[in-house]
Amino acid sequence: MIEVTNLTKQYGDHIAVNNLSFKVEKGQIYGFLGPNGAGKSTTMNIITGYLAPTDGTVTIDGKDIQKEPEAAKKLIGYLPEIPPLYTDMTVKDFLKFVAELKKVPRAERKDQVEEVMALTQITDMQNRLIKNLSKGYRQRVGIAQAILGKPEVIILDEPSVGLDPKQIIEIRDLIRKLGENHTVILSSHILSEVQEVCDHILIIAHGKLVASDTTENLSKLTDQNTVLNLTVAGEFEPAKDVLEKIAGVDSVENAGNDADGNTLIKVVSAKGVDVRDEAGFALAGARIAVRSMQVEEKSLEDIFLELTDGGEEVKKERKRLFKKKDSEDAADPKHAEDEVYVETADISENINGEGEEK
Repeated sequence: MIEVTNLTKQYGDHIAVNNLSFKVEKGQIYGFLGPNGAGKSTTMNIITGYLAPTDGTVTIDGKDIQKEPEAAKKLIGYLPEIPPLYTDMTVKDFLKFVAELKKVPRAERKDQVEEVMALTQITDMQNRLIKNLSKGYRQRVGIAQAILGKPEVIILDEPSVGLDPKQIIEIRDLIRKLGENHTVILSSHILSEVQEVCDHILIIAHGKLVASDTTENLSKLTDQNTVLNLTVAGEFEPAKDVLEKIAGVDSVENAGNDADGNTLIKVVSAKGVDVRDEAGFALAGARIAVRSMQVEEKSLEDIFLELTDGGEEVKKERKRLFKKKDSEDAADPKHAEDEVYVETADISENINGEGEEK
């Protein structure tokens, strides 16, 4: 459906997107992730035709966004992070205006406007001024304007920013519904949101694609070992002696006891090595009862940090701030500690992309 080939965008000496290539297949929901400065927003702006690339091509259903911009843009519905709304218009009048701009045939405009209002559940708000709507309803109006004209592809940039938990759940449900009839690209800094609604995830860092796969398969790309968490009856040492003899086990650690006095054990094996069956049989043979057994799965956040070197960036940023603290302490020891505490609290958000992309 969308093919990005050798895409490059350069601003002077700075390369925002570096020879980026990927494909988006029809009928799936894609999550598009990247830390601040990774080139994510630049890439999306090029795909939608708002920005010209320095080099490379983007085709939408075979139509080049640079050579056939009108035909290609008809296939895309776009919701920027800040919805492009005329707040002094009513919801219905605004959507009629957008339908006209998108050259929806006059005979179809009324039906399409009513259809998108019903889909986004804003029919009851159709006669209200947009400026009087809540943030959640404004987002719904933004999505409604994006799907007018029945584009094949819907691109949503941070659709849940500023919403309360209930509104976030409602927008997620709406995105799933859109995925039934459209190809959806969702850009979000809320990793749990991406993990919950997306079929496929694209991760870029430093302008390059570092991962493209399902969430489940992405865990196989990381370098961490496999961890098996066990709960067994009895003492740690007998279980340890049994587990250490299993091929592929690197270490066996005592993780304490649960409320019932059972022993918690952490079994570390090589990457991709699953020792659950062997552990179960070996412990049963030694007459050690297994209360529970679970492979520790990495979260999307863990995977994201590892693939984008986020963990190392956090360490570097902390080191920089503590150096700054030392110099500030010498100049003004009274305020330096409080200032560094505030900055340090924001490190992860800044690196993982919780703010606006620069």
